[in-house]
Amino acid sequence: MQNFVFLSPNFPENYWMFCRELKNNGLRVLGIGDCPYENLRQELRESLDEYYKVSSLENYDEVYRGVAWFIHRYGRIDWLESNNEYWLERDAQLRQDFHITSGFRPEDMARVKFKSGMKPYYQSVGIRTARYHIVDDYDGCMAFISEVGFPVIVKPDNGVGASHTYKLKNEDDLGGFLAEKDPDVRYIMEEFVTAEVNSYDAIINSEGEPIFETGNVSPISIMDIVNDNDNSIYYIVKDLADDVRAAGRAAVKAFGVHSRFVHFEFFRLTCDQPMGSKGDVVALEVNMRPCGGFSPDMMNYANSTDVYKIWADMIAFDTSTKPLGERSFCGFVGRRDGKDFQVSDEELSWRYASQLKMVGRIPDALSGAMGNRMFIGCFPTEEAMNAFYADAVR
Repeated sequence: MQNFVFLSPNFPENYWMFCRELKNNGLRVLGIGDCPYENLRQELRESLDEYYKVSSLENYDEVYRGVAWFIHRYGRIDWLESNNEYWLERDAQLRQDFHITSGFRPEDMARVKFKSGMKPYYQSVGIRTARYHIVDDYDGCMAFISEVGFPVIVKPDNGVGASHTYKLKNEDDLGGFLAEKDPDVRYIMEEFVTAEVNSYDAIINSEGEPIFETGNVSPISIMDIVNDNDNSIYYIVKDLADDVRAAGRAAVKAFGVHSRFVHFEFFRLTCDQPMGSKGDVVALEVNMRPCGGFSPDMMNYANSTDVYKIWADMIAFDTSTKPLGERSFCGFVGRRDGKDFQVSDEELSWRYASQLKMVGRIPDALSGAMGNRMFIGCFPTEEAMNAFYADAVR
C-alpha cells in the first residue's frame, strides 16, 4: 500500500475530495494540519487513515515530527503534497529531508516559484515573456522604465496570487512604492501588458504527458479585483484554445513537470504591443498546483467529469479512464459585500436556477481575490454566459 501525506487537507475546503479519491484508489491517506480533528468535516475524517495535528503549519519542526511519526507507524512515504501554492516550498523541503522521490525538491523552487526564474524556461521553448527588472533603487528602476515606459507592474518575485501587486503610472507612484515597500521582500518590475489572462490547467502523468486538459479566462485581472475591491468574474472554457494548449504543453516540457496538477497562466494580448500582435499568447507565470478556490469543481461542471478522481488516478495508476461528458462554459461571479446591484442575490438565484451549480459565501481567506458571495453556473454558449454576467455584476 502506498503512503500519501497530504498537508493542509482541510483548506481549501474542497480538497477533502482529493483525499477521498486517493483512499478510494487504495492509498493510505495521512493528513497533517492545524485544524483540530473534531473540527474537520465528516467527509474528510472518513477519507483520512490518520491525522496529525500541529499548532501551526508554519512551524517546520512540528510538521517534520508529523511526517516522522507517520514513517514510524507506516513505513516509507511515497507521496507528500499539499496542492497549495503557499506550501510548495514546505512540501519540497520535507521531500528532501525524508527522501521522498516524487515531486519537486528545494533546488527546483527557483524556476517554479520565482517569477524572474520562470522566464528563461518559457523562452527556451519559444514562448515570449514581458521584459523585467529586479527592483533596486530609483535610478535603476527609472533606467528600466525609460526602455518600456509607464505604467509598470511591481510584485513580489516569489509571491502567491495578486497580493502586494501594484500598477505604477508615474514617477510619484514609483517613489511612493520604493518608500513604502517591504525591505525584506524581493520585487520584480515588469512592463505593463494589455491583455486578458488565459490559463492552461492540466493533470500531468509521470511521463510529462497530460491526461486531462482545460483552461479558464479572466476578463478582469486579479490585481485590479484585489486593489480596487471589485467584483470577480472568470470562466472555464468549453473548448481549450489550440494556441493555449500548445503553449501549455510546451511549458510542461520546459519546466520538467511530472505527476502534477498544474495551472499555467498566459496573457492573450488585446492590442498590438512591442512583444506581439493582438491575439498572441505570452507567458505570465506557472503555478504547480490546481487553480485556486472552487476552480476544480468548475472544471468538473464544464466537462461533466471529476478532476479529483482523475488526479488520484494519476497518483495511483499514472493514467485515468474517467470519461469527459457534455461540455459547457462554467462561469464564476464573486459579488463584493457593500456594493449595490440592480439584480438582488435572490433574484439572480431565481432567474438562473436551472443553470446555477453553486451559490454561497466565499471563505474570508479567498475573498480578497474572489469577492464575498459566489454564483457558479453552466451555460451552453458564451452569449448565454455573458447575459448572466450582465445581470450579475451591474
